[in-house]
Amino acid sequence: MRNDGHHRPLRGRTAECEALDEVARAVEAGRSAVLVVRGEAGMGKSALLDHLAGRVGDHRVARGAGVESEMELPFAGLHQLCAPFLDRVPRLPPPQREALATAFGFSSGPPPDRFLVGLAVLGLLTDAAADQPLFCLVDDVQWLDRVSAQTLSFVARRMLAEPLALVFATRETRGRDDLGGLPELTLEGLRNADARALLESVAGGPLDERIRERILAEARGNPLALVELPHSPGEPEPADGLGLPDPGPVTGRIERTYLSRVHALPADTQRLLLIAAAEPIGDVTLLRRAAERLGVDPGAVGPAVAAGLLDVGALVRFRHPLLRSAVYRSAALPDLRRTHRVLAEVTDLDPDRRAWHLARATVRPDEVIAADLESSAGRAMSRGGAAAAAAFLAHAAVLTPQPHRKASRALAAAEAKLRAGAPGAARELLALAESTAPDERVHAHAALLRAQIAFASSRGDEALTALVAAARRLVPLDVALARDTFLDAISAAMFAGRLASATDVREVSLAAQQTSPPVTGPPRDADLLLDALSTRFTDGYDASVTPARAAVRALRKETAVEDVLRWSWLVSALAAEMWDDRAWTELAARHVHTARALGALTELPLALNSRVVIHASAGELDAAGLLVAEIATIQEAAGNGFTAYGALTLAAWQGHQREAADLIRTSMADAARRGEGIGVAIAQRAMAVLNNSLGRYQEGLEAAREASAHPTDLVAAQWGLVELVEAAARLDQQEVAEQALERLTRITDAAGTDWALGIQARSRALLSGDDTAEALYREAVERLERTLVQSELARAHLVYGEWLRRVNRRNDARHHLRTAHAMFSAFGAEAFADRALRELRVSGGTTAAAKGAAVTSLTPQENQIARLARDGLTNAEIGAQLFLSPHTVEWHLRKVYAKLGIASRRLLRTAL
Repeated sequence: MRNDGHHRPLRGRTAECEALDEVARAVEAGRSAVLVVRGEAGMGKSALLDHLAGRVGDHRVARGAGVESEMELPFAGLHQLCAPFLDRVPRLPPPQREALATAFGFSSGPPPDRFLVGLAVLGLLTDAAADQPLFCLVDDVQWLDRVSAQTLSFVARRMLAEPLALVFATRETRGRDDLGGLPELTLEGLRNADARALLESVAGGPLDERIRERILAEARGNPLALVELPHSPGEPEPADGLGLPDPGPVTGRIERTYLSRVHALPADTQRLLLIAAAEPIGDVTLLRRAAERLGVDPGAVGPAVAAGLLDVGALVRFRHPLLRSAVYRSAALPDLRRTHRVLAEVTDLDPDRRAWHLARATVRPDEVIAADLESSAGRAMSRGGAAAAAAFLAHAAVLTPQPHRKASRALAAAEAKLRAGAPGAARELLALAESTAPDERVHAHAALLRAQIAFASSRGDEALTALVAAARRLVPLDVALARDTFLDAISAAMFAGRLASATDVREVSLAAQQTSPPVTGPPRDADLLLDALSTRFTDGYDASVTPARAAVRALRKETAVEDVLRWSWLVSALAAEMWDDRAWTELAARHVHTARALGALTELPLALNSRVVIHASAGELDAAGLLVAEIATIQEAAGNGFTAYGALTLAAWQGHQREAADLIRTSMADAARRGEGIGVAIAQRAMAVLNNSLGRYQEGLEAAREASAHPTDLVAAQWGLVELVEAAARLDQQEVAEQALERLTRITDAAGTDWALGIQARSRALLSGDDTAEALYREAVERLERTLVQSELARAHLVYGEWLRRVNRRNDARHHLRTAHAMFSAFGAEAFADRALRELRVSGGTTAAAKGAAVTSLTPQENQIARLARDGLTNAEIGAQLFLSPHTVEWHLRKVYAKLGIASRRLLRTAL
């Protein structure tokens, strides 16, 4: 619908209305639009949403709003917004359909990943928008439950080519802000002339000049204050009219004005308003049933409607959220409790809301209500609502009469609060648990949670020490939990690596060995992993090979999904440490597959990073690049970041000097800032690979020396030794090279795999005389040919060819150099390919003309979508993998076709 003048801009809000009109025009032109309207209470946010709804009245409009009392009910706000479109749920792909059904409580299942729910909502809304332009207007976002706010933020960041708008209204926030970074419109107070005009239009008659000036001063341009304050009860004025304005907040004055109007209503009407304020659903039938139980005539709603305070239609709606909060907060406690008790009695179809009302109606301990709240917490957790589960459990703990059960529920609530990102509240609940039950098991679990809180907030030495102390305390109480905690502590110490200033990974491993009793009965996967890692960091590499292989072998078998998600990155790193390329590849691939299948998108980036490094080692740089793009997509969708281990490893192998060096340095600084010593080591190894590929051996030596300086840096230290041997050999720094080779030989001899011994043979050949070098080069090629690490095979051909040219065997040299050049060119490892080509030309050889240039006009996302489409994935499947709607995928593909000069999907295989 066009703006034909019937929807006039609000007084003093011409620019703001134009911004919303621009949103409407964008959607009517087939594009997505997002806008966050910010401002304090009463600034006109809701009025602007109403303006937009009127402007687009011929299109479809869906509305939702946060309600303060529902902030801890999971997905309540999202369910409200999506309710008109639930008939479209069967059209979603099965994983999304199941996630949404679980989130909304239609079915039971494991907690859905919030990003998978977000993708389902994106699909739902874009499917509706395909029929006609859709405008989703969400008011009072500051009161949305956390998971609804996060999901809508996800959707807003993934919209692109659909006729769909998401417009949010929220107050200025000083705490969490899930909408940060989205386009914003901030509302300020009206200018003086507009404020005067608005005041005169609502005053209902001439105002005394002194009163008018006082209202203007108090309102400070707030439109709602200008509308409401003239109706506030009169106050005595000084005779000279020079009294100072009330210094209290404008919001408080507006609420007091509302209350003065409420108190002027009949008593039954006031009681009915309190029922409406306590029940945020707005269900008219529920309101009437509750009123009848309280002996209130439902007709008592009439005066509130006549006074413009309440609107009763399909739903019961207050004139303004401030009116609802004023009515609720001003009620006497006995009246509030009685109201909630009655609402619990008439709420028979929603056990969670019923339990919530009962909790607010009760002050004495009550095990029945506490048990109901605990059940509601379980349902909330199954829907992924950690914040809701924590709130239910906290209420349950307070109402539990039996001390040990009270402590148990308080511990569970603290754990849920920690998961929900509320460490302060978690600490308070831990104090409640510890003060309730003087039981060592309770105190040990509380100590563990305190350590986890400390580690989540600082990841420093103090937190790591607390984690070890908690593990020791748990040993006599719960051996399995104690061992899992030691394993978590070792994992944390591994990440800290060289940056740990006090407690290092060896100390943690010693504590695990000395404190934790031996396993009785069949060992769990976690037990095998703990034994392998603690041995690796205490007794050394040689001693760890046997337990490490046992752990890798066990975790390669059919393993519980929870173990796959929890331990895969550790065991795949252990497989790489053991130079077991096939186990490494298999474990990382399963990690990715499992995370994708379950929609565990918080776990997926870690899995994908490991997979990128494997692809780079295999010479599959295109595949690695697609995964790096996918990781970036997840980062954007999730609004968080992490050290880009995969991306910097890929960049090093691609060999684009400036871009790679900048990325590696940035990643190294990020890792150091976060206290991730292992990240520094990985970045240093990547820098060594980059410089060695470019023939910048002095820089390569310096980076490799740093990468290999700390033997406890899993994997990176060993790979750093490989680069150190080559760089030092090229610089004729024989002593440095031999010392690095000696360390490398001890490790690779113990591992004994073709990958390990092939790398050792290649490294030995670089330092050998002409009489022994050739046999070692041949051994390196033969062994590495049997592995999946084809990038290392290509390097073996390269250094063999370089040696053959130096001993003047040019014909033989050309064969290996041509092989190296062909492999590196196929990989996309440009610097190594250039190095091979220079050597080939010096040896008098040539190379075949390069095939058609790669498609460079496509953006990374277009390239990713095009290759997935080429491989046979549908638009819906591509969208599910890349967190895009099918419509957006099709939009990208049309751009791909235009850039490649093709007309259809079936020609992608040839074009790419």
